Amino acid sequence: MDLLASVKVALGGILANKLRSFLTMLGVTIGVAAVIGLVAIGQGTQNRIRAQIESLGSYLLTVNIRGRGAQTALSYQEARDLTADLEEAVATAPVVSGSVTVKYGTREYDTSLVGTDHNLAEVRNMGVDRGRFLAPLDVAYWQNVAVLGQTVVSELFGFTNPVGEEVKINGHTFLVVGVLSPQGSSMMGSGDDQVIVPATTAQRLVGSRGVRTVYVKGRDPAAVDTLMAAIGERLTTRFRDADAFRIFSQTQMLETVTQVTGTMTMMLAAIAAISLLVGGIGIMNIMLVSVTERTREIGIRKALGARKRDILVQFLIESAVLSGLGGIAGIVVGLVLARAAGGVIGISAAIPVTTVLLAFLFSAGVGIFFGMYPANRAANLDPIQALRFE
Repeated sequence: MDLLASVKVALGGILANKLRSFLTMLGVTIGVAAVIGLVAIGQGTQNRIRAQIESLGSYLLTVNIRGRGAQTALSYQEARDLTADLEEAVATAPVVSGSVTVKYGTREYDTSLVGTDHNLAEVRNMGVDRGRFLAPLDVAYWQNVAVLGQTVVSELFGFTNPVGEEVKINGHTFLVVGVLSPQGSSMMGSGDDQVIVPATTAQRLVGSRGVRTVYVKGRDPAAVDTLMAAIGERLTTRFRDADAFRIFSQTQMLETVTQVTGTMTMMLAAIAAISLLVGGIGIMNIMLVSVTERTREIGIRKALGARKRDILVQFLIESAVLSGLGGIAGIVVGLVLARAAGGVIGISAAIPVTTVLLAFLFSAGVGIFFGMYPANRAANLDPIQALRFE
């Protein structure tokens, strides 16, 4: 019997028991859909986190000062001097942070305070929607000026233009000179829910003893490593303790996130693949039932000259078709579920073509593997005993 005839006979066997065949394929469909859906969501989450990290700025270094003993921070000028003579540094932005209450008229809003200078706009890729950002003179002369995030503007001013208006920050009057362009959310929180003021003013406003965070933008990827080494050496000399500070690069954060999310995605996919094995066991069970039901048919075919190989191929094809159709249905269901779930949780599900192909091939392989024993059992039936089977 040629391959085409074997395929026709196998399809006939499947169509003869439509409901049973459908339920058998359902296990494979669920397994493939679960694998594709989980991998797509995992990959989409990874892409979103990477985009958030990259949005913080290009070739970014974050220096966190923990201090040693009574020395828990740097002065604003010391933070600026960290990279003053380093050609690899494009810009450096010291940051003083805290929580404040902003008031305009009768409206109040609690938000985050960021004390910095004009370099933060370049380091963190910040733009202004209206007005201007901080200027060097604002820091030099301790000016009470503020740049507001979009959320703060919405809460206090609604649709009114706040530029030129005065607000109270912890009871002190500040002139609003600008509004940030929409920043969105990142691993560091919402970029729209903040008030930016000069670093010198912020230290007085929140009673800070100095700068504990410094952002540095490198010239290129190679410059980042040089900057890390140079800044680390200077801070070690300053505090005489390598544990008094931590330096994180954007590349390190990306590598860590990629490794963690990749591992989680693989674990979820492996768990989902277990359902494929369960579907394979279902295929084996149904194929054994099919062999028992068609024992006389097998005996007649053997009596008419069918070889052992013909019987083996027929049942293997039937098993492969069941798992293959289940795999195709699983791909469709998985793609739909991935996009639907991505829309619900607010991410763009990424569906790698290689994952789809591997899931389909795995499902077909499961069908062939679990169909081997029933097919071999059918091929080894004695024709005389098979014809006598009732």
